[in-house]
Amino acid sequence: MAKTKTLLAGTDGSLVRRSVLSSGVRVITEKVPGVHSASIGIWVDAGSRDEKGSHTGAAHYLEHLLFKGTSKRSALEIAAAIESVGGDINAFTSKEHTCYYAKVLAVDLPLAIDVLCDVVTDAQLTLEDIEGERGVILEEIAMVDDDPSDLVHDQFARTLFGDTALGRPILGTAHTIVGITRRSIINFYAKFYQSDSLVVAIAGDVDHARAVRLVEKALKTSPKTHLHKAKSSLRSGEAKIKIGKSISSLDTRKTEQAHVVMGTHGMIRGDDRRFTGAILSTVLGGGMSSRLFQAVREQRGLAYSVFAYSQSFRDSGIFGIYAGCIPTKLDQVLDVCQNELADLVDNGIANSELRRAKGQVKGGTVLGQEDTGARMSRIAKSELYQEELLCVEDVLARVDQVEVSDVNAMAREFLSEPLALSVIGPYKKLKPPIGYVPPLSISRA
Repeated sequence: MAKTKTLLAGTDGSLVRRSVLSSGVRVITEKVPGVHSASIGIWVDAGSRDEKGSHTGAAHYLEHLLFKGTSKRSALEIAAAIESVGGDINAFTSKEHTCYYAKVLAVDLPLAIDVLCDVVTDAQLTLEDIEGERGVILEEIAMVDDDPSDLVHDQFARTLFGDTALGRPILGTAHTIVGITRRSIINFYAKFYQSDSLVVAIAGDVDHARAVRLVEKALKTSPKTHLHKAKSSLRSGEAKIKIGKSISSLDTRKTEQAHVVMGTHGMIRGDDRRFTGAILSTVLGGGMSSRLFQAVREQRGLAYSVFAYSQSFRDSGIFGIYAGCIPTKLDQVLDVCQNELADLVDNGIANSELRRAKGQVKGGTVLGQEDTGARMSRIAKSELYQEELLCVEDVLARVDQVEVSDVNAMAREFLSEPLALSVIGPYKKLKPPIGYVPPLSISRA
């Protein structure tokens, strides 16, 4: 008998409930009034940072393979089952989790539950499928390699975190993908795809009790014997990331644009100051009214795209700035960005900036509630990472509680740290190493 608990009852009529099956699988749903669809995701508490260095890319490789067929369905039948009712099915791998998801009409939710549970728990992982998909993943790596605006973020993570699990690319490298064996993929599947590492999250027009029954039924029909409760923690320890001196990296390419990411370590997952962090990121580079957009693009015309972003992990985080510009303008872009960071640290933000950023963050929060996929993701991550699940009103209240002094203190804490810099473009070298000494001199290749 599943143990069920109501987690949240929203003033809009939404209802979040959670059940833990006897197997350890967690089922969490959010009933959303007034919608006729449902988004379901099966989240696995394992991602690329759980790989061994020699098996970099295994988590993402496995994600591909789970769609290649089960004992009940071929790859075509998996896709056709969802698409024939007008739904979408897909998956993604991150540093710390993997998600298999679908969005369907509410009437087709039983089908989506059955298909996704089948996909996640009954992958065949045949040698033929593994060898066939190897070429597909190598093509995906090549595609990213041809997109410097995407690749520079992988390069930045490697620069900031070094040769650690957080620093390695999620897709792996051509070298590691060629070397991955069927046995290493099967071992990853058996080790991490265990029942108490799975969260089934559903948001939309869903009845919780019925969803629990459907998930239990779908999982009971799985012939896999490895899907069981883990006897011990899946992770022996966490990577301890330390902030070091300023570092930089350059990928010399004959590109039409220079692509740059500069930044430092940010908040860890679960930090109570995440709403302050959202305000800080918004003020600095979160839209057309942000400091970076105005200073870099509007006032000087130095770049088309410039923004700030943050990302949190279990034991570390990233606070970064991205810009893409004509190669001859990179010196100026870096100069302006560093000056904006220094001004933010030294002088803080204005009350008008705080009010504008609060409105932006709150508006984005409310608008996000109109998407069942976003709601599904929110409740799943709350469950996976044991984070407090707040109703919309509480989120808005937390945002309103952020003060200028809070943002300024966070800016001093994080943005005074040494910076890491990654550049892709037609340059011979970067000199001197990045720090808080603008401008940075760039030598053209």
